[in-house]
Amino acid sequence: MGLQFNVSATTDAGGRRAQLHLPHQVIETPVFMPVGTAGTVKAVPQDVLETLGAQIILGNTYHLYLRPGHELIRRMGGLHRFISWPRALLTDSGGFQVFSLSQLRKVTDEGVRFRSHLDGSSHFFTPEHSMDVQIALGADIAMAFDECTEYPADRTRAEESLRLTMAWARRSLEHFRAHQHEVPWLNDLEGVPQVSLLRPGNQRPTQSLFGIVQGGMYRDLRRESAERLIEMDFDGYAIGGLSVGEPRDLTLEMISEVLPLLPADKPRYVMGVGYPDEIEQYARMGVDMMDCVLPTRAARHGLLFTSEGRLTIKNKRFADDQGPPDPACDCMVCRRYSRAYLRHLMQAGEALSGTLNSIHNLAYYLGIMQRVRADLQSAGTPATPLETNQAPR
Repeated sequence: MGLQFNVSATTDAGGRRAQLHLPHQVIETPVFMPVGTAGTVKAVPQDVLETLGAQIILGNTYHLYLRPGHELIRRMGGLHRFISWPRALLTDSGGFQVFSLSQLRKVTDEGVRFRSHLDGSSHFFTPEHSMDVQIALGADIAMAFDECTEYPADRTRAEESLRLTMAWARRSLEHFRAHQHEVPWLNDLEGVPQVSLLRPGNQRPTQSLFGIVQGGMYRDLRRESAERLIEMDFDGYAIGGLSVGEPRDLTLEMISEVLPLLPADKPRYVMGVGYPDEIEQYARMGVDMMDCVLPTRAARHGLLFTSEGRLTIKNKRFADDQGPPDPACDCMVCRRYSRAYLRHLMQAGEALSGTLNSIHNLAYYLGIMQRVRADLQSAGTPATPLETNQAPR
């Protein structure tokens, strides 16, 4: 296993400060992970992401499978090398994107047949195929293939979705364990500080696989999903099927139900959340990893997140505002540019607008996590041995 998870401090509220050791990076948690759907965090170059302090980014299995293709990326040495990203990577399973193609897919026990949103071509994803694609991409963390339950969904639908997800989780894990040493970067880790994380027999460290808790908005189904996944012994656990249209208090209810059930010595990941106050709240509850397209998607539409609240930069009132986007922010955008200039870029349709807005929003999100980590470390008590997974299996 190419993963170690060391908890250094915990709080009475459940929050925890930890280090997640992966083959390409030691990640300080809790962490926010920018989304790089097609091998790029939209409009933001990789060197800028490094400057901002991004420790790990996401790649999207569905999109990379369709274009440029996972076999091409494998031949290029894996996704790290292909996109020139030396730090950690996580790939999703493709399940959520297939879920989003409600008019273009057919789900069976074997897998999902769907039509490409690009050209209408037919494709078939099984748990085994999702694992093969993710192994070819070579991210540090891969995700089990799941069936995302829509909202609202009645109990019969949620139970059927959970049945598929649990069956697919076991198939994903069995196939992954049989093939996880085939990642394309295994012979290219010289000089990487974490290369000492060796498996028995002096083998290179490999990818890790996380299971995904589903169950719709039913507390007992969520508990069942978590308990069954824990029995399978994944390297980490994600809570999926959230931010699919449900009210925020229901999202919180599902997270609160599942978190205490998940092993204390393994990372906990909530997928697809959220607004700045949400990610801070979840981190202080004990969530270790979160991701969301919101900071970059909102940026491209002119919505900035600031210490003074949300700011719609294209509003006319900013036309002659010489102040920085956020007076309390020290990011490269706030140090150099005015609100008036950012509004002008939006009004003129300049591509630079999306870049500068995205850089600021990402800096804001990453800054929240940096502050939360400091708070958890100073306010927390030292972790017990049961909360630390220090040795690879």
